[in-house]
Amino acid sequence: MNKTREIFNISKPATVLCVDASTNSLAFSLFENGRLIKYGKIRFNGSDSIYKAGDAGKKCLSFFKNISADALVLESVIYSTSPKTTVNLALVQGAILSVAQITGIPIVKTVSPMSWQSHISNRLLTAEEKNSIEKNNPGKSASWYKTKQRETRKNKTIEMVNKKYKIKVSDDDVADAIGIGWYVSDRWNAIFNGQE
Repeated sequence: MNKTREIFNISKPATVLCVDASTNSLAFSLFENGRLIKYGKIRFNGSDSIYKAGDAGKKCLSFFKNISADALVLESVIYSTSPKTTVNLALVQGAILSVAQITGIPIVKTVSPMSWQSHISNRLLTAEEKNSIEKNNPGKSASWYKTKQRETRKNKTIEMVNKKYKIKVSDDDVADAIGIGWYVSDRWNAIFNGQE
């Protein structure tokens, strides 16, 4: 490795807070030296997306002040079929990111959903798996099948994190936050420094 690249490497932090944020909540997992030590969910209130983003900022300010983390890793915003949903999620994530900087979390990174899901072996459903869902549930709409496929993958993540960490999580958002933590704990250098 050359000296220039070495300067920009980010050494693996001891404590990493991993977040799966939605327009309504922040699911989190806290890892210390690769070990899961805390997880949960914070719900946001508000009559619309702007007030929910404001509530996210207030609640995250209190939460981040009371938790010691060397890094924050969020699941990145992906473009959904609904531009409004994408914009609303970006508002909430913007509030979370700004509070992370205000409270002094030194490293803030994002990872794509497909990256961490692939790492924990929860890839997109195969054609055979999709066909099985349709065969077992005939006559449903295309959106119903898409939702069922998403549920199937969410349930798989729950099963996998419960087995790996010997816990009993039932909330799929919290399971996703733990899955993100699993990924970054195993592969920090490969993800953020381009090293194996």
